Amino acid sequence: MKLSKILNGIISADKIKEDAEVKDIVYDSRKAAEGTLFVCLTGLKLDGHKFAESAYKNGARVFLCEKEVALPSDAQTFIVENTRKALRLAGDNFYSHPYDEIKVVGITGTKGKTTTAHLVKDILCSAGISTGIIGTVGAEFNGVKLPTENTTPESIELQKIMRAMLDMGCKAVALEVSSLGLKHGRVDGIQFAAGVFTNLSPDHIGPLEHDSFSEYAYWKSVLFERCDTAVMNYDDEAYTIMKKNCKCRIISYGLDSGYDISAKNVSPLRTRTHMGIEFDCRAFGDDMHITSPLPGTFNVYNILAAIGVAEALGANLGNAAKAVENAKVKGRAETVRTDKDFDIIIDYAHNGLSLKSIIETLYVYKGSGRIICVFGSVGGRTQERRREMGLVAGSMCDLCVITSDNPDFEDPMNVVNDIAKAVDEVNGKYIKEPDRKKAIEKALEIARPGDIILFAGKGHEEYQLIEGKKVPFSELECINDFLRRKENA
Repeated sequence: MKLSKILNGIISADKIKEDAEVKDIVYDSRKAAEGTLFVCLTGLKLDGHKFAESAYKNGARVFLCEKEVALPSDAQTFIVENTRKALRLAGDNFYSHPYDEIKVVGITGTKGKTTTAHLVKDILCSAGISTGIIGTVGAEFNGVKLPTENTTPESIELQKIMRAMLDMGCKAVALEVSSLGLKHGRVDGIQFAAGVFTNLSPDHIGPLEHDSFSEYAYWKSVLFERCDTAVMNYDDEAYTIMKKNCKCRIISYGLDSGYDISAKNVSPLRTRTHMGIEFDCRAFGDDMHITSPLPGTFNVYNILAAIGVAEALGANLGNAAKAVENAKVKGRAETVRTDKDFDIIIDYAHNGLSLKSIIETLYVYKGSGRIICVFGSVGGRTQERRREMGLVAGSMCDLCVITSDNPDFEDPMNVVNDIAKAVDEVNGKYIKEPDRKKAIEKALEIARPGDIILFAGKGHEEYQLIEGKKVPFSELECINDFLRRKENA
């Protein structure tokens, strides 16, 4: 595509010296090549302007910047007020406004975004609406899986993925919308067919994220200024914040019978292959019975939210119950199916609140066995998160196996020791093992009949961050490999 077409509405045509052919738009200098337009994004950690020279060496000759950069004379540099906004506008031109052709469902909240997105996909697909997902686990559509850098990718990545979805026949996409995605303008320009509010609790508060809980809540609420229909959890009092500037139709859901969509008679299910739930659902006056392999009351809320989205998009709800019967989300209260007489759960819980939530869920299924929790915490982060997780696991679990998570540049043993101090405060029992693979094997080795082993923190991730590099690591593979070796021993 010609440069003039890409920069239409961003840069006046008379400022373009050479109307070059552009093959791609990038903001990572490592992805720059001949025929690419490089956009210098300014973030809290990195300034893209410092990488302009590297992008040039890799072949880029066209640059969007907020300030002057020293480049050879054959480079075309265009100064704009806000490169992040310019990136979005350039992407709109390059990918022909994919937001306008696909129904975008935005899902926000502290917890439940990923599971709700998968449930939305399952229910909409069952109703004949081909639907993709973009979020924490990457992008998925029609059998294609693509990695993403953030829960809510940069605008240019969203545009690229959505164009690919459209080319493969998708009619809708369930998009996890983070508070930072909203704050940094990654979803600017999108009019959401439906927006979902799951819940709100303190998270992502710090110097590189949000200054306060009120700021965090505000940016979550911005989503509902851009929706045709809002689907809100009315059991979470923060819905009042979310609806403050919401001008569209609101679909309420929760356990109260007075809501548009509600649940009652919620009961746990524990079988040899999974721990799940069943309940009676009333949606807009119609009744249905729901059975799902997803455990816990929090998943009742996720299912109700997904049903609300289906109604908002005009889908027939007749197949909704069937669609969630076999729902499974990688790394989200995921049951590992084995022939053992104990249960294995993999979950992404990586802070005190999410860990407390999943352990409370498992208590419902506990019986006479133990809950063994294998977990760590991220290196280079505040000790407060480690302490919170240690206090929760130490007070609620029968045994903790404290290990590493994504240690990055920090000695894993430092993280382990910090967590152990918190477990000591509540007189919890624990084993220290900084090597996560060995920690997994230790927990499986000591498991007894009726036990529930919770592997927390990694969830869907298939790597460990060690000294700035992503080292391949699959918790599920470690589990299965150990069990196979024990079987063959």
